[in-house]
Amino acid sequence: MKPIAPQAVQGQFASPLGALHLLASPHGLLGTWFERQAHLPDLRSYPRQDAHPLIVLACQQLQAYFDKKSTHFSVPLDASAGTPFQQSVWTALQEIAPGQTSSYGALAHTLGKPKAARAVGAAVGRNPWSIIVPCHRVLGAGGALTGYAGGLDRKIALLQLESAI
Repeated sequence: MKPIAPQAVQGQFASPLGALHLLASPHGLLGTWFERQAHLPDLRSYPRQDAHPLIVLACQQLQAYFDKKSTHFSVPLDASAGTPFQQSVWTALQEIAPGQTSSYGALAHTLGKPKAARAVGAAVGRNPWSIIVPCHRVLGAGGALTGYAGGLDRKIALLQLESAI
C-alpha cells in the first residue's frame, strides 16, 4: 500500500465493538480501523480533529448503522493508498448488499479474474474502511468464517447485526 497522505487528520468513533480510528484527507475518508486491527497505520503523527466534516459525517453514518437505522454509507472515500487491483476489489465489496455474503472466489469471478481468489483475499484483508466497505461480508469457500482484520468476533457481530447469519 502506498504511504498515507501527510495532510490527513484523524478522529475516533466509539462503536459497540470497540473504538474505530478514522483518517481523512482533503479528498475523502482514508480509512476506519478498529483498535489493534491488522494493518492499522501509525496515526500518531496526524492531528486529531473530531470536528472535521468528513470525520463527523463518517461518525454519523456509523452511528446510524449501529442503531440499525441505515446500512448506506455515502461518505466520500479516498482510495489513493491502494493499488488499482485493490481499488477494484474494494469497489466490488461495496456491491455486496447488507444481509448478503459473497466469497473470495465469487469476487474474483466478478472482477473477471477467476483464478485470483488469493489475490482478492489479500486485497480484502487490506481494505482500509472497516464496516463502510463491507469486507466482513466475504466468507471462505463453503461459507466458512475466515479471517477479518478486525477479528473474527467482530466479523460475526457485524454479520449478526445485518442478519446475514
